[in-house]
Amino acid sequence: MLPDRFIKDDRVTDDLWTFLDAAQAAEELPEGPIAVPLAAWKARRADLLARHEPVGVWLAPADEPAQIAPDLAHLTLLAVHFPKFADGRGYSTAFLLRTRHGYRGELRAFGDVGRDQLNELRRSGFDAFSLGPHRDPEAALASLVPFNRPYQGAADDPVPLFRKRFGTGAAR
Repeated sequence: MLPDRFIKDDRVTDDLWTFLDAAQAAEELPEGPIAVPLAAWKARRADLLARHEPVGVWLAPADEPAQIAPDLAHLTLLAVHFPKFADGRGYSTAFLLRTRHGYRGELRAFGDVGRDQLNELRRSGFDAFSLGPHRDPEAALASLVPFNRPYQGAADDPVPLFRKRFGTGAAR
């Protein structure tokens, strides 16, 4: 279950989405915006689209982002689950969704997400963050002050600092 408030567009806002697990997604679907696991999307795609309400998909760490790529135009939200703080596979998932697959909608990190991860999550492509249930999104918001000169290229700015300094232009 996600917290009732989350960070999006650098502010804390109410969460209108209901995140379903696999068992819940197999039952009668609730009204309103829902996000389902990738396997549930594959099994119930037609049912989910027929609802004519916002639908999202959440990816587990082992899910391959290419599996959802053909359906990105139908999704209002993509979320990536971080089951534990030390699992960094979601960073790569976000980067691939933004750069290789061109996803431009809301991309949310959720699960065991803490304030010290937010800048790197944003650099990887996330624009929304649902923190763990014991973490305060208002307090975490202060950590989203971007570094003014990050060294490496990322999803939010692909040109590394050394190329900017030496005027060599775009990343290769």
